[in-house]
Amino acid sequence: MQKSNIGFDAKRIVRNATGLGSYSRTLVNDLAVAGADSLDLRLYAPDEGRDELRSQIVMRPNVHFCYPQSSLAPRTSHFIPFYKNYWRSRAIVNDLHRDRIHLFHGLSGELPRGLRESGIRSVVTIHDLIFLRHPEYYNWFDAKLYAWKFRQTLREADHIIAISQCTKRDIMQLGNVPEERISVIYQSFAPRFKASPSSPRGDGQQAAPYILSVGTIEERKNVLLAVKALHYLPANLSLVLVGRATDYARQVRRYADHHGLGRRVIMRHDVSNDELPSLYAGAEAFVYPSRYEGFGIPIIEAISMGLPVVAATGSCLEEAGGPHSLYVSPDDPEALARALRQVLRGAPGRDERISQSRNYIRKFEGCDVARQVIGIYQQLLNQSTRT
Repeated sequence: MQKSNIGFDAKRIVRNATGLGSYSRTLVNDLAVAGADSLDLRLYAPDEGRDELRSQIVMRPNVHFCYPQSSLAPRTSHFIPFYKNYWRSRAIVNDLHRDRIHLFHGLSGELPRGLRESGIRSVVTIHDLIFLRHPEYYNWFDAKLYAWKFRQTLREADHIIAISQCTKRDIMQLGNVPEERISVIYQSFAPRFKASPSSPRGDGQQAAPYILSVGTIEERKNVLLAVKALHYLPANLSLVLVGRATDYARQVRRYADHHGLGRRVIMRHDVSNDELPSLYAGAEAFVYPSRYEGFGIPIIEAISMGLPVVAATGSCLEEAGGPHSLYVSPDDPEALARALRQVLRGAPGRDERISQSRNYIRKFEGCDVARQVIGIYQQLLNQSTRT
């Protein structure tokens, strides 16, 4: 059987350690297994990126990394960064033709210009439209640039994968895209975030009981709400925040220190992929008070690791956490504290809540997601003309 050659935008695979990179690496690994007999996967990256991220791709016979090989590539380092951006946004189309790519998948909301004109079929995954829905979380130039790229991608894409119903609604409303061009296919999660109910709980290197939150410590993630909730929770309970530091993180630290919570708020900016599961395993509960998300994959990771979840209302987090997690206003620390008390160890119904949530997230299992994506590929490749 002749395999279909599928190209991917792999920049985030080799450079991004968090959400977009995790989505891309997990999906490619799952596709390589589910499509072992039918797909040849070529990962187009502007450079080799970071070894620890690139190595998370399991190299199978049907998986290959591809880098710029054009004769136009600059010979001096001064121009190399500009060329890499140009290659990814346009010149890559020539390489796709050279490699006889049948379909190209933009994994992080972007497609190169000229793809539609070239005759190569295309799919793009759009994770969120926060830059349009909440531009206040971006500087002016970035918001405008992302908006322009979004409009450009809509002109190139044959089909769009949205990672949640919330994102689908945003694409339809803010992009004026007909519903039939969009499929909702939820994110999967990496296998390392799986623990059986009988697995021994780690201590996550934290001696005292703690609540965990994972994600870039930025204003949109709203972790200051969780810090304020500590005022209403047992004094021996800490909050561990895992994620990249920002100016907002320093604001959170100043608040905690000023209000006598400094010792109870622990920030970790250097957690490795291998260490993160143990931090989940040792926590009492997971809190995710973000004001707006495209999906919220840390919620799925937490549930898979056996944690009850409390998250914020207002975006798509109910889709990720399901009906047995708890949700509160992103502006009410007392409500957050009340919800957390309901899921701490020893709280009535805690074990049932965890079990029911783990049943709910089975629909996010890797191969099921991969098969849905392959179905989109096959549908497009079987079409003789563009719609």
